Amino acid sequence: MRYSRILLKLSGESMAGKGNHGIDESVLDEYAQQIIDVVREGCEVAIVIGGGNIFRGLSGSESGIDRVKGDQMGMLATVINSIALESAIIKLGGKARVFTSIRMEPVGKLYNRDKVVENMKQGTVCILSGGTGNPFFTTDTASALRAIEIGADVLLKGTRVDGVYTSDPEKDPKAQRFETITFEEAIVRRLKIMDSTAFTMCRENNMPVVVFDMNTSGNLMKLISGVKTGTLICN
Repeated sequence: MRYSRILLKLSGESMAGKGNHGIDESVLDEYAQQIIDVVREGCEVAIVIGGGNIFRGLSGSESGIDRVKGDQMGMLATVINSIALESAIIKLGGKARVFTSIRMEPVGKLYNRDKVVENMKQGTVCILSGGTGNPFFTTDTASALRAIEIGADVLLKGTRVDGVYTSDPEKDPKAQRFETITFEEAIVRRLKIMDSTAFTMCRENNMPVVVFDMNTSGNLMKLISGVKTGTLICN
């Protein structure tokens, strides 16, 4: 096994499937099964999910909502997605637990690094919700922070495209995919992989990032098994 402990970052939008909002049950179950499969192989898994399928703080502030309040609404949206994924994993026979960055019992346990690592070692998928608990920070930044804190081998960013491209492959048919790229080159090329705060944290703490297509069944298993999938970003 190439990776024995991972932080999986999922976008909120991916949870909506082909719709623009809400949660697609088939997508949820597909993600849950892929996650259960890698845990059964002995991989320890923590997950951070965005909330864009329910509410985006920044777009809310553009509509006149106070930025701090908007970001707090976005944090709550990530908790909703996290509870949904927890339920799906448990329904399919796995073990999962939601941790929240701000106190929210009985919705979830308050985030504690040591408790999360302890649960992961016992085969429980730990879903880390609420972002960092502070406004002005994205779930990309939260995923980078949590990956570093829990000592993950890698941060896996599950998207709907199969890696990092020179430009948006959904808009530019001539876009070329990278198999491997350094953080420095990605910065110079201004590739929009993660927000700059998250990217800098990963680079400074030597946390490799793999961007891959989570919507293709089996890709997560391939990654932890050492099969090249997606794009590796490292120092």
